[in-house]
Amino acid sequence: MMIVIMGVSGCGKTTTGRLLADKLHVPFYDADDFHPQSNIEKMRSGTPLTDTDREPWLKMLATEMKGWHVSGGAILACSALKEKYRELLSSETSVEWVYLHGDFNTIYERMKTRDHYMKPEMLQSQFDALEVPEYGIHLDIQSEPNDLVDQIFSKLHRHE
Repeated sequence: MMIVIMGVSGCGKTTTGRLLADKLHVPFYDADDFHPQSNIEKMRSGTPLTDTDREPWLKMLATEMKGWHVSGGAILACSALKEKYRELLSSETSVEWVYLHGDFNTIYERMKTRDHYMKPEMLQSQFDALEVPEYGIHLDIQSEPNDLVDQIFSKLHRHE
């Protein structure tokens, strides 16, 4: 099973993804770790990435996901904000999507407390780009991360 935890920066993808991976006994990957240095520098300088910046990164992730799927599955934390990004990510393997959502102010406050190259001032660009999927598991981030994992686990097992 290949599960992608998606949503805007700061919504808890990494925390939730790591906990879910532990529960399912599969590897966890953070898409941020696969960005080329040029993308990281661009975001660090406060400039949002363009679709052109993202395309090679997303294609590489899709290839990685195919390998992870063949090896027994994995959890990937990736913003996957636009439908075309999700289509590209799922082009080589089937994906279960989990969308973590919350209000701007809650996420902005979270982002101010972490050390990450994606600065809180760039959050609005994430909300502007977000195309909410009409599929997958949708969860409100007001729940604690362990509760989110339990909800995901429960919903995934209903599909089996």
